[in-house]
Amino acid sequence: MEKGEGTVRLNKYLAECGVCSRRDGDKLIASGKVTVDGRVAVMGERVTGAETIAVQGKILQGRNQKIVLAYYKPVGVTCTERDRHAEKTVTSEIGYPVRVTYAGRLDKDSEGLLLLSNDGELIRRMMKASEKHEKEYHVRTRQPLTEDFLQKIASGVYLKELDVTTRPCTVEQTGKYTFRIILTQGLNRQIRRMCGELGFEVAALKRVRVLSVTLEGLAPGAYRELDREEIQNLYQMTGMV
Repeated sequence: MEKGEGTVRLNKYLAECGVCSRRDGDKLIASGKVTVDGRVAVMGERVTGAETIAVQGKILQGRNQKIVLAYYKPVGVTCTERDRHAEKTVTSEIGYPVRVTYAGRLDKDSEGLLLLSNDGELIRRMMKASEKHEKEYHVRTRQPLTEDFLQKIASGVYLKELDVTTRPCTVEQTGKYTFRIILTQGLNRQIRRMCGELGFEVAALKRVRVLSVTLEGLAPGAYRELDREEIQNLYQMTGMV
């Protein structure tokens, strides 16, 4: 136990809550972005965790609070933690006060649902290919769809670049150029590669569902916190409870 019975330095508390590293915590405190019980925090102060601690106005829920966010990633935003060459990243666009990471990338030219959490085990399980968790997409191609194309996409496509044949999947045509597809694996740029192997080019791609969470009600660039019931449902679907 550090000096001060039942207390820890504020920068350590921020790190344990998943907000940032201790060093970055010091920077937040020094910039006046952290408050303790409504007052601006000072460098070096100690807390018990019973206080109302906020970062940039967002109240922290505690060191063990599990958070899951549903984020509508717009086209042009890059899925990366740190990339000085990326103009817009998920982390910078969301600006969430607790450190979260995402389950399953969306490339820069795609949009749609991205799940983020501070629970590393949940992220790992959602991304585990052998679990065959469903992800649903809406796709628009530049060429009119054909029955042959839809049948081949559904039955599995050999991807030469990755030397793998994709799993059979659910495919439904929704328009002359559009279809919905439900995947149970997450290969790199899988849908674009599948279409490309069959001579089709993807014009637009949107992920609308991951497991039980949908994009419904979210505008591009917006996010929401999943409630306790939704998080519990994800834990059940991934075998964590």
